[in-house]
Amino acid sequence: MSLIGKLVSELEINAPAEKFYKIFKHQCFHVPNITPKFIQQVEIHDANWDDHDHGSIKTWYYTVDGKAEVFKEQVEFHDDKLLIILVGLEGDVFNHYKSFKPSYQVVPKGPNHCQAILTIEYEKLNDGSSYPYKYIDLMNGITKDIESHMN
Repeated sequence: MSLIGKLVSELEINAPAEKFYKIFKHQCFHVPNITPKFIQQVEIHDANWDDHDHGSIKTWYYTVDGKAEVFKEQVEFHDDKLLIILVGLEGDVFNHYKSFKPSYQVVPKGPNHCQAILTIEYEKLNDGSSYPYKYIDLMNGITKDIESHMN
């Protein structure tokens, strides 16, 4: 049985792809206000909110399945693909996974419409570790809340 896996969810959203991408790249400090049910706080560690960019490190405080958790990540921005990769460094997910790398990509489908491709690449600690379905559900919820906020 393979311990390495990938989960993918695709959502059609009614929002411009570039605007959605910019929330994560330039305004992620607003995400707790946009989706407080899921994200309670985000802290930046090695920069300030005005000049954070590729390689900056953030800690996210969030709720999944009614439980408070923490995720520390180093972000990668790929402007040409409208792709954000969160490389997991520390946090609750590492109780079950050796590696954990969620990503958000938006593909333009029209001026006010795009496809969000949400992916989690992971490696389980062992066969007993669960698949990260609750985390892909969390990403879906965050995406839908951001879509509602932009409309």
